[in-house]
Amino acid sequence: MGILPCHLSCQRNDESQSGSYHLHSESSTPSISSQLSLPSVPSLASTSHRHDEKTPAIHHKCIATLKNHSYVFTLALAGKVLYGGSSNGEIRAWRLDSSEHGDRTDNIVVATSNSAVKSLVVLGDKLISAHQDNKIRVWKIHNHEHHKYKCLATLPTMNDRFLRCFSEKNYVQVRRHKKCTWIHHVDTVSALAISTDCSLLYSASWDRTFKIWRTSDFKCLESVQNAHDDAINAIVLSRDGFVHTGSADKRIKVWKKHASKNKHSLVLTLEKHKSAVNALALSNDGTVLYSGACDRSILVWERESEGGDGEWRMVLLGALRGHTKAILCLAVVTDLICSGSADKTMRIWRRGIDKSYCCLAVLEGHTRPVKYLTCNTNTEEEEEEEEEGASETITYMVCSGSLDYDIKVWQISASVL
Repeated sequence: MGILPCHLSCQRNDESQSGSYHLHSESSTPSISSQLSLPSVPSLASTSHRHDEKTPAIHHKCIATLKNHSYVFTLALAGKVLYGGSSNGEIRAWRLDSSEHGDRTDNIVVATSNSAVKSLVVLGDKLISAHQDNKIRVWKIHNHEHHKYKCLATLPTMNDRFLRCFSEKNYVQVRRHKKCTWIHHVDTVSALAISTDCSLLYSASWDRTFKIWRTSDFKCLESVQNAHDDAINAIVLSRDGFVHTGSADKRIKVWKKHASKNKHSLVLTLEKHKSAVNALALSNDGTVLYSGACDRSILVWERESEGGDGEWRMVLLGALRGHTKAILCLAVVTDLICSGSADKTMRIWRRGIDKSYCCLAVLEGHTRPVKYLTCNTNTEEEEEEEEEGASETITYMVCSGSLDYDIKVWQISASVL
């Protein structure tokens, strides 16, 4: 295992029985991977980097490898606790405030189900999981380390299903000869997101819909039917209420709930990727969208005002290139963008003040595709550096989950721009 400097200029193997085409497999053709992806899209960073230019200082290392027992599909950080969801239906927890480094097996199985865990989010004292069996489960987080979490609800809830089942208008056609109430997902639930005020839970599915649930009682409030022409792989929310969905139909769509209609409607469609969109991430202020796809490129989209009436559009600024296989996951923390790929590597990118981008590092160590990333700032490290009078740096914790069964914890220290 090692970490390599980025030599670029500042510039499914899934276990599911159905829908295997939704994710890029590990077997990419070498001749294709050597070609420039999306040649019509300019690279955001310069191809000529002079040696006398000041380069951002970055220090990075893998501080722990957390051993799992199955493919790692998703991760969620809650303070110093890391949750990992796996293909065998288990959710495991690790405490990251331990002084132990190296290989660690001190995990606790906090929840189990009979279906692969595809997404995790933490909502206060609740852990919410999305599954391949088309269901969403809500778990009560237990403070006692060795107690399993209690499943509080499975969505849609029994009460919700009962109230909807009597009226014909609540049924939608899901297959040629089958109908189901609109509150049900009928394929893998692939992604979850929580609204800024924590009042709403959004779920996206391979059934081409996304649904909105009220977190106070987990009632399904709305379902956007046929939101895409193929499976929805990613959903992210901006602080001002815009919903972004990425799909295997190669498109990204932006949605907004209008008060007068009391439902979400399509604002715009972004079409530039040439293959399935696997991952989306937003900048902290919600004005920059990053999208990763099987075409090996990370596209950068930015809001641009149109006139003085508050209207805007999304403009494609360019692409971040370097990965040799599909982009499977993205995460943003402050001005850093982290990407994970089927090429088994992660890349750390930084957005400059002038909207330029630089690849700071390539992180190697996984032996299979990197399926999920989560990250945050390490406040304890920052406080220690301030006390010691160290130069202005920010320390980040990046956790990567892979199909090699391992979760790696990386410490990244970068100078402040």
